[in-house]
Amino acid sequence: MVGIVAFGAYIPMTRLPLSLINGRPAADGGPEKAVAFYDEDSVTMAVAAACDCLGSEERSTIDAVMFASTSYALREKQGAVVIAKALDLRGDVETADFGGSLRAGTDALKAAVRAVASGATGRVLVVASDCRMGAPRGALERNLGDAAVAFLVGSEGVVAVLEDSAAVANEMQDLWRTDADDFTHSWEERFVVQEGYVPSMTRAATALLEKSGNGIQDYDRVALYGHDARSHATVVRGLGVVETQVQPTYFGRLGNCGAAFAPLLLCAALEQASAGERILLVGYGDGAEAFSFSVVGDSAAARLGVGGHLERRRPLRSYDSFLRARGLDKKEWQAGTGPGLAATIRLRERDADIGLIGAVCEACGQVHFPRSRVCVKCHVRDRWQPYRLSDKTGQVLAYTFDYFFPTPEPPAIMTVADVDGARVHIQLSDVAPDQVQLDMPVRFTFRKIHEAGGKANYFWKAVPV
Repeated sequence: MVGIVAFGAYIPMTRLPLSLINGRPAADGGPEKAVAFYDEDSVTMAVAAACDCLGSEERSTIDAVMFASTSYALREKQGAVVIAKALDLRGDVETADFGGSLRAGTDALKAAVRAVASGATGRVLVVASDCRMGAPRGALERNLGDAAVAFLVGSEGVVAVLEDSAAVANEMQDLWRTDADDFTHSWEERFVVQEGYVPSMTRAATALLEKSGNGIQDYDRVALYGHDARSHATVVRGLGVVETQVQPTYFGRLGNCGAAFAPLLLCAALEQASAGERILLVGYGDGAEAFSFSVVGDSAAARLGVGGHLERRRPLRSYDSFLRARGLDKKEWQAGTGPGLAATIRLRERDADIGLIGAVCEACGQVHFPRSRVCVKCHVRDRWQPYRLSDKTGQVLAYTFDYFFPTPEPPAIMTVADVDGARVHIQLSDVAPDQVQLDMPVRFTFRKIHEAGGKANYFWKAVPV
């Protein structure tokens, strides 16, 4: 039996109340969307979703990583290999990127299932993450949100099996973005919905039902990609889906998260499903593809998932904060000029910087970060074993507020945290200054530190447990 073994998600805490876009004050409980903040992008969200998915899974058993995104910034630098390094996976892990379509996430998941079923590989981690932007105050900006989702595909401990799929191709110019564009573009809205989204989604779902011999009533949960709330309701009515079957799309709370959207809806459905249920998933992009999943086991893994992340929220105080976080505000000097961090330094320190790998002394067990030549406790020289800190928890020993560090909403919170005896100098994120306390328990999340040379430089930050 081959299928989904574990699943997880990541939704940024930062929320943009939609009323701020139009210059109105935010109202409690009003519509909003999730937005990646200044230190987040498609890669950092992917790592966070993968951590949520893997939990206590033994990472050395993962044989491949597939990363799907339409907003990963680099064209000749693989995103999957960065994710694998951040997760401290084996050096011989296979990596592949999927892109070019909003169906990239479901394409990667299908490819992973087929790879495991064929015997070509053992366990595959699939991560879909998108951080798309509509033009400020443009038609798309209200609907687009940011999120990531991850699945572990294997043949042992399976909780959901892919039974069947059916796809339709529809070549049309509805949504697009070139390498030179910061923003996703769309043709006229009615054209996109009437000629693209609605017929493609309906045809794909109908084709799957005919192929499998099932009726729509045979599915306990129906998860449909949504272009927006209104057009999603049109497809629901057209397929005859009853209200109790519909998987919520979270418009007004999350937004359309691109290649991660359909997989994220599947993740949300699996969080609520029980063994014996059946899930219909339909993703959209250059046509559509429908998938039939059978839930064969209950997932008991501890994770935040979609539901937990939706409850964690930090609304922005102003629309200007969002513009500054995305680098859309006008400024005297453009960021990212120059070649950036030396490639030799980045290579030499990649274990510590990307993987948050410290060292434990073989003589006394003292943990160090970063690794030094001499143990601070027993003074033994050069007797170390690698020690991964990224999946550990720590506590704040000291902190200070830095009002000079460039951040859209000062101050930046700088801390010293104790992690299994190591003293780690690290920035604290996702918390208001008045909430910081000594001995606060923290965990670690992969984030952008700065941009230079036209690319992001990554490290880890602490966030409250």
